[in-house]
Amino acid sequence: MGYETLLLEKQGRVMVLTFNRPPTNSVSYAMLGELDKALDEVAHDKDTRVLVFTGAGDRCFSAGMDVADAMNHPDIGEVGRALWTKVDLFEKPTLAAINGHALGGGCELALACHFRFMTDNPKALMGCPELNLGIIPGWGGTQRMTRLLGRTKALDLILFSKRLSPAEALSAGLVEGVYAPEALMPKVMETAQALSEKAPLAVRAAIKAVTTHLYKGIDEGLKAETEGSKTCATSKDAIEGFTAFMQKRKPEFKGE
Repeated sequence: MGYETLLLEKQGRVMVLTFNRPPTNSVSYAMLGELDKALDEVAHDKDTRVLVFTGAGDRCFSAGMDVADAMNHPDIGEVGRALWTKVDLFEKPTLAAINGHALGGGCELALACHFRFMTDNPKALMGCPELNLGIIPGWGGTQRMTRLLGRTKALDLILFSKRLSPAEALSAGLVEGVYAPEALMPKVMETAQALSEKAPLAVRAAIKAVTTHLYKGIDEGLKAETEGSKTCATSKDAIEGFTAFMQKRKPEFKGE
């Protein structure tokens, strides 16, 4: 499927989704529609096991919502919020390769990913500065930043519209790693490749159990864990995993 605002490139079992509206890669209404379709495409592609998000160019991962375009689409907040939640609920591992500014909706998208890595460029900033416009983060940022950092730190960043440097983002816990610009994608792809070699059924079950806990609490999370455990225990991948362990070799999981 062709896209105008996005690029999709498969590298082995990893799909790289690039926001393609340089230099800011701002999120337009059209991009939201294409992103929804791209997520479905990746979700249904059995050969794709990991999804990586990044931005075109070296200036911005995404500077957030295209404000001018949003004026023509009063439902953009509702659409964006639902779509970022779809990313948050994605059952394949998602990684954000933050190659420049991640602000507003761009930061909120990164927060919805399972893992975040950032370029070590002092000009790159990350945060949710919406209060400077008289609005609040509306695509899940208030919730996911709180989930990640706790109430006090989240409010500090949101209420004061702070934009963090890569080093500050790492120290705060917004990102898992900071790498030199030329090393960012290789490092992210190395992590993605390692994840793609894990048993797909087990990865999906673990993500679903953790996400269920976050959205519905420990009781429902334990139910999801039980269901996932039963599914994995009777899979061909489990047989392959135990066999490989006994034979002292690397397992080759098929997702069956």
